[in-house]
Amino acid sequence: MKKLLIPVLFVSGFFLLYEQSKDQPNIYIIAASIVVFMFGLMQLNTKIPHKNNDKDENNVQ
Repeated sequence: MKKLLIPVLFVSGFFLLYEQSKDQPNIYIIAASIVVFMFGLMQLNTKIPHKNNDKDENNVQ
């Protein structure tokens, strides 16, 4: 899943930057690129373990 998310983030970021460089940018393409980029970051962030995960497990036991 991670191998799919990273290219999606790059493609959506490219579309976002390219569309903003135009004289008349399409607001719907910009909004869709932001949504896809943020969703991809959210999904990628769920794969990263928390820094204090070990401390929390020790307190429970």
